[in-house]
Amino acid sequence: MLPEMTQHPPLSPPETIPPALLLSAYAQGIFPMADDEDDAAVYWVEPKMRAILPLDALHLSRKMRRKIASDHFSVTSNRAFGAIMDLCAESATDRPTTWINPVIHASYRVLHAMGHAHSVEVWQGDTLVGGLYGVSLGRAFFGESMVSRANNASKVALAHLVARLRFGGFTLLDCQFMTDHLQSMGAIEMPQSAYLNLLQSAVFGEESASGAAVGTAGVAASGDWGALDAALASAAAGAGAAARAAGAGASPLGTGRSPGQLIVQLLTNTS
Repeated sequence: MLPEMTQHPPLSPPETIPPALLLSAYAQGIFPMADDEDDAAVYWVEPKMRAILPLDALHLSRKMRRKIASDHFSVTSNRAFGAIMDLCAESATDRPTTWINPVIHASYRVLHAMGHAHSVEVWQGDTLVGGLYGVSLGRAFFGESMVSRANNASKVALAHLVARLRFGGFTLLDCQFMTDHLQSMGAIEMPQSAYLNLLQSAVFGEESASGAAVGTAGVAASGDWGALDAALASAAAGAGAAARAAGAGASPLGTGRSPGQLIVQLLTNTS
């Protein structure tokens, strides 16, 4: 059964949704979808109940923490945005069709080129096995779609996303609709009116008691999507130095953590 939502009239099928219109819609708690990947039209959706994942409430089992810390997967950001969209749009046994039609594809690639849409990619060797993409505005990140083609790949992607958002000063991770998978990872659900207050604070730096929609002019200071990259690069360099030192007989104690260990540290607030 589909979640209860307000479905606004379909747009005429343009080649892309104008970026300013798309960002303004997100600032008002609305986002576009299509009925099917082969449907040329898109429409605006405003869920009656909204799912978010509090950035301090991600659920990670000890087994998952160990998997992330071991760097079993390689994880990148914005390395293959188009490929992640393609993978999210592919049919699978548990999802025979998707809402990502050509208009959605083209529109979010424009946002990506503008720096407002981002991806997290999960790799096994040179094979893309999972990840996610979404939109950033102010200190909010709006998750659009997540995909997994290997066990735990989507969980690893979500963990890296949450660590990146926390490190970059974001305050809101919007998940749109609740799923069992998201709920198991710590997502919660709230009425749209309550969500709009969180959204106003994240995007404009202020709360709106009425949840009234406002334009994107005056967006508050933005979260820094790329802030984590330098720390991860340093961690990777430190891990490599530690391995070389261990191979030479020196003690690796005190050297940098691996990227996966740094992600777990950020998520668990360990030192």
